[in-house]
Amino acid sequence: MIDIETLDVGRDGRAIARLAPARLAPGSAWRLPGPSGSGKTTALFTLAGLLPPVAGAVTWAHTGAPLRRGEAAVVFQDLLLVDGLSVMENVLLAPFALGRPQGTAAARALLDRLGVGHLAGRRADRLSRGEAQRVAVARALIGAPRLLLADEPTASLDDAHAAATADLLLEAAAVSGAALVIATHDSRLALRIPQALALTPVGTPAEAA
Repeated sequence: MIDIETLDVGRDGRAIARLAPARLAPGSAWRLPGPSGSGKTTALFTLAGLLPPVAGAVTWAHTGAPLRRGEAAVVFQDLLLVDGLSVMENVLLAPFALGRPQGTAAARALLDRLGVGHLAGRRADRLSRGEAQRVAVARALIGAPRLLLADEPTASLDDAHAAATADLLLEAAAVSGAALVIATHDSRLALRIPQALALTPVGTPAEAA
């Protein structure tokens, strides 16, 4: 279980939004809703440990210890694959960045499970959007994170592709046992993911990001 204490998020020590307390069970799925500019991405990056909280903490419920580096992973809205690298090389960047062994067999198994194992040698810039998204999810899962975060993964997608993306993330969280949090303003996800984290503004709307 992961506990979110009342969490003030922002930049340079200035809070722009507040996440209400919540307890995230393994395999559970949550939305982080709000319009553009409400602070969702800042909150998501704070949950991931990429930004420090202004106040509050994200901890393990049984020990009160903070999440460590690598225990949360993000599927970024822009995916951030390296075009000149192969699918396999992109996935293996994650353990390399964490200073962990680069398990090619584990990466291959993960790519196979996500339906893109046959693309392991293909350059990232030759993938379709759906294929690239699956590779980005594989890269996020390769380190076996306990918290999987996705930033606006269905933005600009039609209904069919939005549903497929939601299926992919929900399946990935269920298989890996990670808690899933999706930052989104997409109302289509409300029926698929009824649980929502409460995010309220602290500063002015112009300060949020």
